[in-house]
Amino acid sequence: MHQTTTLRIILASASPRRLELLRRLGLAPETRASGLDEETREGETPAETVRRLAFEKAKAVVQELNAPGALVLGADTEVVCDGKMLGKPADADEAGEMLRMLRGRTHEVLTGVCIQGSDGGRIATAVGRTLVRFRRFDDATVDWYVATGEPLDKAGGYGIQGLGAVLVEAIQGSWTNVVGLPVEILPDLFEELGQNLFDLIHRGDD
Repeated sequence: MHQTTTLRIILASASPRRLELLRRLGLAPETRASGLDEETREGETPAETVRRLAFEKAKAVVQELNAPGALVLGADTEVVCDGKMLGKPADADEAGEMLRMLRGRTHEVLTGVCIQGSDGGRIATAVGRTLVRFRRFDDATVDWYVATGEPLDKAGGYGIQGLGAVLVEAIQGSWTNVVGLPVEILPDLFEELGQNLFDLIHRGDD
């Protein structure tokens, strides 16, 4: 019989997509949004930005909570095209602009992940990378998708796990990374912190 270990895991994010990915793994994290202002810094590469923001989100929650022995997971996802980071669109017009920029082209999705021990002394970070190629769709498709409202809270203006899947021609790399949390890198990060992820996963047949 598979044995599980109880460990308090806190997701430093209000993202329902990240929470769902962790739950699908059999984890039961608590959620606590960091409230961090996600600002870029001059001279940073996109990869450096997502790694730093993931670290700062986790750190903010560690400092806010009194949770001895817990692990806090922070993440930040950015869509990058022509070296430019496309965050969440401010409105429908900006969402449309992003989609017209991305159509028929390949762009990169980066997700920084940071897991910190609540004692502040244990830290593990990584960056997931995925290439996504969009179909060559017309303006009517852009207008239809924007009208669904789905793009407005998504980096790059689309959600691959939702209706945005119809815009995608191919991906190279992790699908869960595009959703917002590259789950395949989690075992190594937990191992860096002295934890076996597979011992933490609850199986329904236990």
